[in-house]
Amino acid sequence: MLALVVDDSMLIRYTICRFLEGRGFSVESATNGLEALAVLARVKPDLIVTDMQMPKMSGGELITALKREPTTADVPIIIVAGRNSGFDASEKRANFAIYKDIDIEDQLEKALKKLFGSQAKGKANGN
Repeated sequence: MLALVVDDSMLIRYTICRFLEGRGFSVESATNGLEALAVLARVKPDLIVTDMQMPKMSGGELITALKREPTTADVPIIIVAGRNSGFDASEKRANFAIYKDIDIEDQLEKALKKLFGSQAKGKANGN
């Protein structure tokens, strides 16, 4: 399975990428929405994890672009946001929202289990 991680914070991007790789995902990454669209021109991920506040193209703008395209409209999306970032929790186009300032890995584990069920559990066990 392939995931695309989009975040302008190198530390957050690294943390999420390593977490997903540890669960069997191949991972592509981008630092903003524009870079993400360039990656999406060559790959079709099974999961997209995106920050909301980024330069050049925000997470909200990226989600709008994703939902407009038939090839990406149904790809599950996990939003990553700071609790004090002004992120609008009413964003309903994503499957999950997790917070950077709370244990990211624990929240990602829960989101993966809900999105992929036993498939995610098998990945966590190296199957």
